[in-house]
Amino acid sequence: MHKIIEKIFGWLYPLLRKMSFGDTLASYISLVLNIIILCVLAYLIYVVFRLVLVTIMAVVAKKTKTHFDDLLVSNQTAKYIAHLIPFLFIYKSVLVILDAYVYWETVFGKLVGIYIILLSLWIVRSLLKAIRDYLKDQPKYSDKPIDSYIQVIMIVLWIVGVGVIISKIFDITTNTLFGTLGAISAIVILIFRDTILGFVASVQVSLNDMVRIGDWITFDKYGADGDVIEINLATVKVRNFDNTTTTIPTYSLISDSFRNWRGMLDSDGRRIKRYILVKAKSIRFLNDDDLQKMKRIQLISHYIDVRQEEINKYNKTYKVDKSLSINGRNMTNFGLFRKYITNYLEHYPGINKNMILLCRQLQPTPHGMPLEIYVFSKDQRFEQYEYIMADIFDHIIASIAYFDLEIYEMPTDRMTLEE
Repeated sequence: MHKIIEKIFGWLYPLLRKMSFGDTLASYISLVLNIIILCVLAYLIYVVFRLVLVTIMAVVAKKTKTHFDDLLVSNQTAKYIAHLIPFLFIYKSVLVILDAYVYWETVFGKLVGIYIILLSLWIVRSLLKAIRDYLKDQPKYSDKPIDSYIQVIMIVLWIVGVGVIISKIFDITTNTLFGTLGAISAIVILIFRDTILGFVASVQVSLNDMVRIGDWITFDKYGADGDVIEINLATVKVRNFDNTTTTIPTYSLISDSFRNWRGMLDSDGRRIKRYILVKAKSIRFLNDDDLQKMKRIQLISHYIDVRQEEINKYNKTYKVDKSLSINGRNMTNFGLFRKYITNYLEHYPGINKNMILLCRQLQPTPHGMPLEIYVFSKDQRFEQYEYIMADIFDHIIASIAYFDLEIYEMPTDRMTLEE
Protein backbone atom coordinates (compact mmCIF):
# COMPACT_ATOMS: atom_id res chain seq x y z
CA MET A 1 0.00 0.00 0.00
CA HIS A 2 2.80 2.40 0.94
CA LYS A 3 4.72 1.70 -2.30
CA ILE A 4 1.61 2.32 -4.41
CA ILE A 5 1.02 5.67 -2.69
CA GLU A 6 4.69 6.63 -3.25
CA LYS A 7 4.29 5.92 -6.97
CA ILE A 8 1.10 8.03 -7.13
CA PHE A 9 2.54 11.09 -5.40
CA GLY A 10 6.30 10.66 -5.77
CA TRP A 11 6.71 11.25 -9.50
CA LEU A 12 5.81 14.96 -9.60
CA TYR A 13 8.76 16.44 -7.69
CA PRO A 14 11.47 14.74 -9.83
CA LEU A 15 9.60 15.81 -12.98
CA LEU A 16 9.56 19.44 -11.86
CA ARG A 17 13.27 19.27 -11.06
CA LYS A 18 13.98 17.98 -14.57
CA MET A 19 11.98 20.92 -15.90
CA SER A 20 14.56 23.26 -14.29
CA PHE A 21 12.35 24.37 -11.40
CA GLY A 22 14.22 25.34 -8.27
CA ASP A 23 14.23 22.96 -5.30
CA THR A 24 11.95 25.13 -3.14
CA LEU A 25 9.56 26.03 -5.97
CA ALA A 26 9.35 22.44 -7.17
CA SER A 27 8.63 21.33 -3.60
CA TYR A 28 5.74 23.79 -3.17
CA ILE A 29 4.25 23.13 -6.61
CA SER A 30 4.39 19.37 -6.11
CA LEU A 31 2.82 19.79 -2.67
CA VAL A 32 -0.13 21.80 -4.02
CA LEU A 33 -0.67 19.48 -6.99
CA ASN A 34 -0.39 16.37 -4.80
CA ILE A 35 -3.02 17.76 -2.42
CA ILE A 36 -5.33 18.40 -5.37
CA ILE A 37 -4.71 14.88 -6.69
CA LEU A 38 -5.30 13.47 -3.21
CA CYS A 39 -8.63 15.27 -2.86
CA VAL A 40 -9.76 14.11 -6.31
CA LEU A 41 -8.72 10.50 -5.68
CA ALA A 42 -10.29 10.48 -2.21
CA TYR A 43 -13.55 11.80 -3.63
CA LEU A 44 -13.54 9.21 -6.44
CA ILE A 45 -12.83 6.42 -3.95
CA TYR A 46 -15.71 7.68 -1.78
CA VAL A 47 -18.12 7.85 -4.73
CA VAL A 48 -17.15 4.38 -6.00
CA PHE A 49 -17.31 2.68 -2.62
CA ARG A 50 -20.52 4.46 -1.61
CA LEU A 51 -22.16 3.43 -4.88
CA VAL A 52 -20.91 -0.14 -4.61
CA LEU A 53 -21.52 -0.72 -0.89
CA VAL A 54 -24.89 1.05 -0.66
CA THR A 55 -26.15 -0.57 -3.87
CA ILE A 56 -24.96 -4.06 -2.92
CA MET A 57 -26.37 -3.83 0.58
CA ALA A 58 -29.71 -2.52 -0.72
CA VAL A 59 -29.95 -5.35 -3.27
CA VAL A 60 -29.00 -7.98 -0.70
CA ALA A 61 -31.52 -6.55 1.78
CA LYS A 62 -34.33 -6.85 -0.78
CA LYS A 63 -33.49 -10.42 -1.81
CA THR A 64 -32.87 -11.95 1.62
CA LYS A 65 -35.63 -12.95 4.01
CA THR A 66 -33.84 -11.76 7.13
CA HIS A 67 -34.73 -8.33 8.47
CA PHE A 68 -31.30 -7.52 9.90
CA ASP A 69 -29.77 -6.34 6.60
CA ASP A 70 -32.73 -3.97 6.11
CA LEU A 71 -31.89 -2.44 9.48
CA LEU A 72 -28.24 -2.04 8.41
CA VAL A 73 -29.47 -0.09 5.40
CA SER A 74 -31.83 2.09 7.45
CA ASN A 75 -29.05 2.86 9.95
CA GLN A 76 -26.67 3.88 7.08
CA THR A 77 -23.90 1.45 7.99
CA ALA A 78 -22.69 1.20 4.38
CA LYS A 79 -22.57 4.99 4.09
CA TYR A 80 -20.29 5.30 7.12
CA ILE A 81 -17.99 2.55 5.81
CA ALA A 82 -17.83 4.34 2.45
CA HIS A 83 -16.69 7.48 4.31
CA LEU A 84 -14.02 5.55 6.20
CA ILE A 85 -12.19 4.01 3.22
CA PRO A 86 -11.10 7.30 1.54
CA PHE A 87 -9.93 8.69 4.87
CA LEU A 88 -7.75 5.62 5.39
CA PHE A 89 -6.27 6.39 1.99
CA ILE A 90 -5.77 10.05 2.99
CA TYR A 91 -4.13 9.01 6.28
CA LYS A 92 -1.57 6.88 4.45
CA SER A 93 -1.03 9.50 1.72
CA VAL A 94 -0.38 12.39 4.13
CA LEU A 95 2.74 10.61 5.37
CA VAL A 96 4.11 10.63 1.81
CA ILE A 97 2.90 14.04 0.60
CA LEU A 98 4.05 15.93 3.71
CA ASP A 99 7.21 13.93 4.25
CA ALA A 100 9.33 17.06 3.90
CA TYR A 101 7.08 19.07 6.22
CA VAL A 102 7.34 17.31 9.56
CA TYR A 103 5.21 19.73 11.55
CA TRP A 104 2.29 19.74 9.09
CA GLU A 105 2.64 16.00 8.61
CA THR A 106 2.13 15.57 12.36
CA VAL A 107 -0.80 18.01 12.52
CA PHE A 108 -2.73 16.63 9.54
CA GLY A 109 -1.87 13.06 10.46
CA LYS A 110 -3.38 13.58 13.91
CA LEU A 111 -6.49 15.34 12.55
CA VAL A 112 -7.16 12.61 9.98
CA GLY A 113 -6.46 9.91 12.58
CA ILE A 114 -8.95 11.49 15.00
CA TYR A 115 -11.60 11.62 12.29
CA ILE A 116 -10.97 7.96 11.45
CA ILE A 117 -11.48 7.04 15.11
CA LEU A 118 -14.75 8.98 15.21
CA LEU A 119 -15.93 7.35 11.98
CA SER A 120 -15.09 3.93 13.39
CA LEU A 121 -17.21 4.71 16.45
CA TRP A 122 -20.10 5.82 14.23
CA ILE A 123 -19.85 2.58 12.26
CA VAL A 124 -19.95 0.54 15.46
CA ARG A 125 -22.86 2.65 16.72
CA SER A 126 -24.85 2.03 13.53
CA LEU A 127 -24.20 -1.72 13.86
CA LEU A 128 -25.32 -1.69 17.48
CA LYS A 129 -28.44 0.30 16.60
CA ALA A 130 -29.27 -2.27 13.92
CA ILE A 131 -28.79 -5.06 16.46
CA ARG A 132 -31.00 -3.17 18.93
CA ASP A 133 -33.78 -2.69 16.39
CA TYR A 134 -33.54 -6.34 15.34
CA LEU A 135 -33.77 -7.64 18.91
CA LYS A 136 -36.71 -5.35 19.68
CA ASP A 137 -38.63 -7.00 16.84
CA GLN A 138 -38.06 -10.43 18.39
CA PRO A 139 -40.83 -11.46 20.84
CA LYS A 140 -38.21 -13.02 23.12
CA TYR A 141 -36.41 -9.68 23.63
CA SER A 142 -39.18 -7.13 22.97
CA ASP A 143 -39.72 -6.47 26.70
CA LYS A 144 -36.01 -6.38 27.62
CA PRO A 145 -34.08 -3.11 28.23
CA ILE A 146 -31.94 -3.50 25.09
CA ASP A 147 -31.34 0.26 24.95
CA SER A 148 -29.57 0.14 28.32
CA TYR A 149 -27.08 -2.49 27.19
CA ILE A 150 -26.39 -0.71 23.89
CA GLN A 151 -25.81 2.53 25.74
CA VAL A 152 -23.38 0.87 28.15
CA ILE A 153 -21.38 -0.61 25.26
CA MET A 154 -21.31 2.77 23.50
CA ILE A 155 -20.20 4.57 26.66
CA VAL A 156 -17.31 2.12 27.06
CA LEU A 157 -16.37 2.52 23.38
CA TRP A 158 -16.55 6.32 23.62
CA ILE A 159 -14.35 6.28 26.72
CA VAL A 160 -11.80 4.11 24.88
CA GLY A 161 -12.13 6.26 21.74
CA VAL A 162 -11.64 9.53 23.63
CA GLY A 163 -8.68 7.97 25.42
CA VAL A 164 -7.08 7.00 22.11
CA ILE A 165 -7.74 10.51 20.71
CA ILE A 166 -6.16 12.18 23.75
CA SER A 167 -3.16 9.87 23.58
CA LYS A 168 -2.80 10.68 19.87
CA ILE A 169 -3.03 14.43 20.41
CA PHE A 170 -0.50 14.56 23.26
CA ASP A 171 1.73 11.72 22.02
CA ILE A 172 1.33 9.56 25.09
CA THR A 173 0.70 5.83 25.21
CA THR A 174 -2.82 4.59 25.77
CA ASN A 175 -1.64 2.46 28.71
CA THR A 176 -0.21 5.55 30.40
CA LEU A 177 -3.42 7.48 29.80
CA PHE A 178 -5.70 4.81 31.25
CA GLY A 179 -3.31 4.29 34.11
CA THR A 180 -3.68 7.98 34.94
CA LEU A 181 -7.46 7.69 34.65
CA GLY A 182 -7.34 4.77 37.07
CA ALA A 183 -5.59 6.98 39.57
CA ILE A 184 -8.38 9.54 39.32
CA SER A 185 -11.14 6.92 39.18
CA ALA A 186 -12.94 8.58 42.10
CA ILE A 187 -13.49 11.67 39.96
CA VAL A 188 -14.57 9.53 37.01
CA ILE A 189 -17.07 7.68 39.21
CA LEU A 190 -18.41 11.02 40.46
CA ILE A 191 -18.83 12.30 36.90
CA PHE A 192 -20.55 9.12 35.70
CA ARG A 193 -22.48 8.50 38.92
CA ASP A 194 -25.94 8.52 37.32
CA THR A 195 -24.74 6.37 34.44
CA ILE A 196 -23.23 3.77 36.78
CA LEU A 197 -26.33 3.74 39.00
CA GLY A 198 -28.53 3.46 35.93
CA PHE A 199 -26.50 0.56 34.54
CA VAL A 200 -26.59 -1.35 37.84
CA ALA A 201 -30.32 -0.66 38.15
CA SER A 202 -31.08 -1.74 34.57
CA VAL A 203 -29.19 -5.01 35.11
CA GLN A 204 -31.10 -5.70 38.33
CA VAL A 205 -34.41 -4.75 36.71
CA SER A 206 -33.70 -7.16 33.86
CA LEU A 207 -32.39 -10.05 35.98
CA ASN A 208 -35.22 -9.78 38.53
CA ASP A 209 -37.81 -9.17 35.80
CA MET A 210 -39.16 -6.18 37.73
CA VAL A 211 -40.29 -4.12 34.75
CA ARG A 212 -40.75 -4.89 31.08
CA ILE A 213 -41.58 -2.67 28.14
CA GLY A 214 -45.37 -2.66 27.90
CA ASP A 215 -45.95 -3.12 31.65
CA TRP A 216 -48.50 -0.93 33.37
CA ILE A 217 -46.85 0.64 36.42
CA THR A 218 -47.94 3.18 39.03
CA PHE A 219 -45.22 5.33 40.62
CA ASP A 220 -46.82 7.89 42.93
CA LYS A 221 -43.54 9.66 43.69
CA TYR A 222 -43.15 10.72 40.05
CA GLY A 223 -46.86 10.90 39.19
CA ALA A 224 -46.54 8.01 36.73
CA ASP A 225 -49.56 5.86 35.92
CA GLY A 226 -49.39 4.17 32.54
CA ASP A 227 -47.46 1.86 30.23
CA VAL A 228 -43.66 1.58 30.09
CA ILE A 229 -42.59 2.52 26.56
CA GLU A 230 -38.82 2.69 26.94
CA ILE A 231 -36.12 1.53 29.36
CA ASN A 232 -32.79 3.30 28.94
CA LEU A 233 -29.58 3.33 30.91
CA ALA A 234 -30.54 6.42 32.91
CA THR A 235 -34.31 6.72 32.52
CA VAL A 236 -37.55 4.80 32.16
CA LYS A 237 -40.27 6.46 30.08
CA VAL A 238 -43.92 5.90 31.01
CA ARG A 239 -46.80 6.96 28.78
CA ASN A 240 -49.56 7.89 31.21
CA PHE A 241 -53.22 7.23 30.47
CA ASP A 242 -53.76 10.95 29.84
CA ASN A 243 -51.13 10.67 27.03
CA THR A 244 -48.50 12.60 28.96
CA THR A 245 -45.03 11.10 29.40
CA THR A 246 -43.25 10.70 32.72
CA THR A 247 -39.49 10.13 32.90
CA ILE A 248 -38.28 8.13 35.90
CA PRO A 249 -34.61 7.58 36.87
CA THR A 250 -33.85 3.89 36.33
CA TYR A 251 -32.23 3.48 39.75
CA SER A 252 -35.48 4.67 41.39
CA LEU A 253 -37.05 1.35 40.37
CA ILE A 254 -34.82 -0.44 42.87
CA SER A 255 -34.53 2.29 45.50
CA ASP A 256 -38.20 3.32 45.75
CA SER A 257 -41.52 1.50 45.85
CA PHE A 258 -43.76 1.30 42.79
CA ARG A 259 -46.65 -0.86 41.64
CA ASN A 260 -46.47 -3.15 38.62
CA TRP A 261 -49.88 -4.36 37.37
CA ARG A 262 -48.47 -7.12 35.16
CA GLY A 263 -49.50 -9.89 37.57
CA MET A 264 -53.07 -8.67 37.54
CA LEU A 265 -53.16 -8.43 33.74
CA ASP A 266 -51.69 -11.93 33.43
CA SER A 267 -54.18 -13.38 35.91
CA ASP A 268 -57.77 -14.47 35.30
CA GLY A 269 -59.37 -11.41 36.88
CA ARG A 270 -58.98 -7.85 38.11
CA ARG A 271 -60.04 -7.08 41.64
CA ILE A 272 -63.06 -4.93 42.43
CA LYS A 273 -62.84 -3.74 46.04
CA ARG A 274 -65.28 -0.97 46.89
CA TYR A 275 -67.87 -0.29 49.55
CA ILE A 276 -70.94 1.79 50.29
CA LEU A 277 -71.90 3.25 53.68
CA VAL A 278 -75.31 2.23 55.01
CA LYS A 279 -77.02 4.30 57.70
CA ALA A 280 -76.93 2.28 60.91
CA LYS A 281 -80.36 3.54 62.05
CA SER A 282 -81.97 2.07 58.91
CA ILE A 283 -80.90 -1.48 59.88
CA ARG A 284 -83.69 -3.39 61.63
CA PHE A 285 -85.31 -6.78 62.24
CA LEU A 286 -87.83 -8.04 59.70
CA ASN A 287 -91.33 -9.23 60.61
CA ASP A 288 -93.50 -11.68 58.70
CA ASP A 289 -95.11 -8.97 56.61
CA ASP A 290 -91.70 -7.68 55.58
CA LEU A 291 -90.58 -11.17 54.65
CA GLN A 292 -93.68 -11.83 52.57
CA LYS A 293 -93.07 -8.61 50.72
CA MET A 294 -89.40 -9.43 50.06
CA LYS A 295 -90.19 -12.94 48.80
CA ARG A 296 -91.17 -11.22 45.59
CA ILE A 297 -87.45 -10.58 44.98
CA GLN A 298 -86.59 -13.67 42.96
CA LEU A 299 -82.88 -13.94 43.80
CA ILE A 300 -83.62 -14.43 47.53
CA SER A 301 -87.16 -15.86 47.61
CA HIS A 302 -85.94 -19.46 48.05
CA TYR A 303 -83.36 -18.35 50.61
CA ILE A 304 -86.07 -16.59 52.65
CA ASP A 305 -88.23 -19.74 52.70
CA VAL A 306 -85.36 -21.98 53.85
CA ARG A 307 -84.04 -19.47 56.34
CA GLN A 308 -87.49 -18.66 57.75
CA GLU A 309 -88.25 -22.34 58.28
CA GLU A 310 -84.96 -22.83 60.09
CA ILE A 311 -85.50 -19.79 62.33
CA ASN A 312 -89.12 -20.73 63.17
CA LYS A 313 -88.04 -24.23 64.09
CA TYR A 314 -85.34 -22.88 66.40
CA ASN A 315 -87.63 -20.37 68.08
CA LYS A 316 -90.34 -23.01 68.54
CA THR A 317 -87.90 -25.51 69.99
CA TYR A 318 -86.65 -23.05 72.59
CA LYS A 319 -90.09 -21.48 73.15
CA VAL A 320 -88.89 -17.99 72.33
CA ASP A 321 -91.18 -15.09 73.20
CA LYS A 322 -91.66 -13.34 69.88
CA SER A 323 -93.69 -10.48 71.27
CA LEU A 324 -90.36 -8.64 71.08
CA SER A 325 -88.42 -8.96 67.83
CA ILE A 326 -85.12 -8.97 69.67
CA ASN A 327 -85.85 -12.37 71.23
CA GLY A 328 -84.61 -15.51 69.54
CA ARG A 329 -83.32 -15.62 66.01
CA ASN A 330 -84.39 -13.14 63.34
CA MET A 331 -83.54 -11.92 59.90
CA THR A 332 -82.47 -8.33 59.32
CA ASN A 333 -82.89 -6.20 56.24
CA PHE A 334 -79.13 -5.63 56.15
CA GLY A 335 -78.32 -9.36 56.30
CA LEU A 336 -80.91 -10.11 53.64
CA PHE A 337 -79.49 -7.36 51.46
CA ARG A 338 -76.00 -8.88 51.79
CA LYS A 339 -77.39 -12.24 50.66
CA TYR A 340 -79.16 -10.58 47.76
CA ILE A 341 -75.94 -8.85 46.61
CA THR A 342 -74.02 -12.13 46.92
CA ASN A 343 -76.57 -13.93 44.74
CA TYR A 344 -76.60 -11.03 42.30
CA LEU A 345 -72.81 -11.22 41.93
CA GLU A 346 -72.93 -14.98 41.45
CA HIS A 347 -75.32 -14.45 38.52
CA TYR A 348 -73.47 -11.45 37.05
CA PRO A 349 -71.75 -12.51 33.77
CA GLY A 350 -68.76 -10.18 34.09
CA ILE A 351 -67.52 -11.71 37.38
CA ASN A 352 -64.97 -14.55 37.54
CA LYS A 353 -66.70 -17.16 39.72
CA ASN A 354 -63.47 -19.16 40.17
CA MET A 355 -61.88 -16.38 42.21
CA ILE A 356 -62.91 -14.76 45.50
CA LEU A 357 -66.52 -13.55 45.52
CA LEU A 358 -67.47 -11.78 48.70
CA CYS A 359 -69.97 -9.27 50.05
CA ARG A 360 -68.95 -8.38 53.61
CA GLN A 361 -69.34 -5.93 56.46
CA LEU A 362 -66.41 -3.83 57.56
CA GLN A 363 -65.70 -2.15 60.88
CA PRO A 364 -68.52 0.35 61.67
CA THR A 365 -67.58 3.99 61.17
CA PRO A 366 -69.05 7.29 62.43
CA HIS A 367 -70.57 7.65 58.97
CA GLY A 368 -72.36 4.30 58.88
CA MET A 369 -71.91 0.60 58.29
CA PRO A 370 -69.57 -0.19 55.33
CA LEU A 371 -70.78 -2.92 52.97
CA GLU A 372 -67.86 -3.99 50.78
CA ILE A 373 -67.83 -5.86 47.48
CA TYR A 374 -64.72 -7.99 46.97
CA VAL A 375 -64.79 -9.76 43.60
CA PHE A 376 -62.75 -10.11 40.39
CA SER A 377 -63.89 -9.05 36.94
CA LYS A 378 -63.25 -11.36 34.00
CA ASP A 379 -62.07 -8.52 31.78
CA GLN A 380 -58.91 -6.72 32.94
CA ARG A 381 -59.04 -3.95 30.34
CA PHE A 382 -59.43 -0.55 31.93
CA GLU A 383 -62.59 0.51 30.09
CA GLN A 384 -64.39 -2.80 30.58
CA TYR A 385 -63.28 -3.04 34.20
CA GLU A 386 -64.66 0.40 34.99
CA TYR A 387 -67.92 -0.43 33.19
CA ILE A 388 -68.40 -3.69 35.13
CA MET A 389 -67.70 -2.00 38.47
CA ALA A 390 -70.03 0.91 37.72
CA ASP A 391 -72.77 -1.44 36.53
CA ILE A 392 -72.61 -3.46 39.75
CA PHE A 393 -72.75 -0.41 42.01
CA ASP A 394 -75.50 1.18 39.95
CA HIS A 395 -77.60 -1.87 40.77
CA ILE A 396 -76.57 -1.91 44.43
CA ILE A 397 -77.46 1.74 44.95
CA ALA A 398 -80.77 1.37 43.12
CA SER A 399 -81.79 -1.84 44.91
CA ILE A 400 -80.99 -0.82 48.50
CA ALA A 401 -84.32 1.00 48.89
CA TYR A 402 -86.20 -2.28 48.38
CA PHE A 403 -84.76 -3.44 51.72
CA ASP A 404 -85.70 -0.27 53.59
CA LEU A 405 -82.04 0.67 53.92
CA GLU A 406 -80.48 4.08 53.35
CA ILE A 407 -77.07 5.09 52.03
CA TYR A 408 -75.17 7.60 54.15
CA GLU A 409 -74.65 11.03 52.59
CA MET A 410 -72.87 13.98 54.12
CA PRO A 411 -75.53 16.42 55.31
CA THR A 412 -75.78 19.71 53.45
CA ASP A 413 -77.37 22.99 54.56
CA ARG A 414 -80.49 22.18 52.52
CA MET A 415 -80.79 18.71 54.04
CA THR A 416 -80.39 20.16 57.53
CA LEU A 417 -83.20 22.64 56.95
CA GLU A 418 -85.52 19.92 55.60
CA GLU A 419 -84.87 17.72 58.64
